[in-house]
Amino acid sequence: MRSSSRHPCLRPGPPGSPNLWAVPPADPLATEHQDMRMPGIEGVLFDYGRTLVTFDYPTDDLLQVLHRFRPRIEAALGVSAPQADALLHEVLLPMESFVSSTSEDEVDYMDVYRESWHNAGMRLPDGLLYEILDAEQRCWDRAVRVDPDAIPLLTWLGQGGIKRGICSNAPFPPEMMRRQVESNGIAGNVDAIVFSSEVSRRKPAPEVYRAALAALGTRAERTLFVGDRVREDYEGPQSVGMRAVVLTAHTEEPPPAGIPAIRSLAEVPSLL
Repeated sequence: MRSSSRHPCLRPGPPGSPNLWAVPPADPLATEHQDMRMPGIEGVLFDYGRTLVTFDYPTDDLLQVLHRFRPRIEAALGVSAPQADALLHEVLLPMESFVSSTSEDEVDYMDVYRESWHNAGMRLPDGLLYEILDAEQRCWDRAVRVDPDAIPLLTWLGQGGIKRGICSNAPFPPEMMRRQVESNGIAGNVDAIVFSSEVSRRKPAPEVYRAALAALGTRAERTLFVGDRVREDYEGPQSVGMRAVVLTAHTEEPPPAGIPAIRSLAEVPSLL
């Protein structure tokens, strides 16, 4: 994934200044986004993946987990289990389609996880499946990389009295996702977290945004949404009355012409 384009010149402005983040006048970005400024913002909602954090697929870690569980899988089946590499390709990789699904209905992840094992010819008890899934998700907990501008930005927003929240499509069990944001430091720097698995709907369904706004405690017209996808993070938020901007730091292609965009999280203060 492309690394974040960091803005080296942003620094806290003096108390009472109109813009809580001062940008040196000589910096070209000080004027680049003047037409995108959004006064009156009381809260900022962020997408999670490819916005606040990035991941690389933790293949080696997942293979170790599957290898470790093979004896228990064999005991449950009463027959020999496939090797870890086969389990990865036949069970786990097919699950990735649910992560990037364009459906507005969220799946019950344990249901589709169970089905993926069934499709690979293995019927395992739910307790064991949950343990495997939990161990698998801990691999992702270790693989997550927080954008270098994320914590400084969230801290700055909080110090300025602007509420901060996460609104993300994530089909995984909420308790596992919340553990991840706790362990990487994001949770301690936001005021609200809403995952699609808690609402049973996916962005751009309006129910997800409304749940996030309710959790954040801000009105839509006073809330800015920041994320990497046009449909889910720009058009969807706008449909419920929020203002929105696309973050391109971790995307492979720029948004279509006319869609407001920023190159890094460090540019958010210049919008407020």
